[in-house]
Amino acid sequence: MRISIIGATGMAGSALFEEGKKRNHDVTAIVRNETKARERLGADAKLLVVKDVFDLTREDLAASDVVVNAYAPPVTEAYYHIDFAAKLVHLFRGTEQPRLFFILGAGSLLDKNGELALKMLERIPEAASFIETPRNQVHELELLKWTENINWVGVSPSLQFIPGEAATPLIGKDHLLFGKNGEAVTTNKTMAVAIFDEIERPRFIRERFTVANS
Repeated sequence: MRISIIGATGMAGSALFEEGKKRNHDVTAIVRNETKARERLGADAKLLVVKDVFDLTREDLAASDVVVNAYAPPVTEAYYHIDFAAKLVHLFRGTEQPRLFFILGAGSLLDKNGELALKMLERIPEAASFIETPRNQVHELELLKWTENINWVGVSPSLQFIPGEAATPLIGKDHLLFGKNGEAVTTNKTMAVAIFDEIERPRFIRERFTVANS
C-alpha cells in the first residue's frame, strides 16, 4: 500500500516509517528537514520535503492509500492539532481515498468512572507545561466525530506515550487500558504495530480506538 506519514521524524512518525518499511509498504515520509530525515530514516528514505505542513496540497497526498497524521506541534502552538485536522478534512471531503489516520492524545479516553482522562491530567502539579496538547487533541477528536464525509480513523495512546520496543498491543475503544503490570503505557513501536495492523485489516471506520502495551 502507498502510505504517507506526516511528521515522520518524530517519536511516533519514525516508528511508523520503520514498521511500514518492515511490512514492505510503499512509505513516503513527509518532513520539513531533509538532513534530519536522512539521519533518522536512512539515506534511501522516500521523502516529500515541505516548508510547513500547512503547505501540503491535495495533489501531494491524493495518490496515497493512507495518510497518517503524526504531526506534533509544540505545546505553545497546540491549537495547530485542530487547525491541521481541519485542513485535511477540507482537502478530502467527500472522498474515500486516502484513508486519514489521526494520532490523538489520551485526554479523550475515559477512566473507570467514565470521566475524561483529561481531568486526571489537569490535576498533575506540572500540568501547565503540557496540558494544552491533550486539551486541543480532545477537540480534534470532537471535530472528527462531527465529520461524516471523509474516511477517517483515530488512535489514542495510553497515559504514558514513550519511546520503546513493541509489545503485543492491547486494543480498546474509549476507555484507558492497563497492561499486566498495571501501568497505562504505550510505546511508539507498539503504536506503530497497532496502526499498521489497522491499516492492513480495517476494523474502525470513522471512529477512534486506543492501544496500550500488554
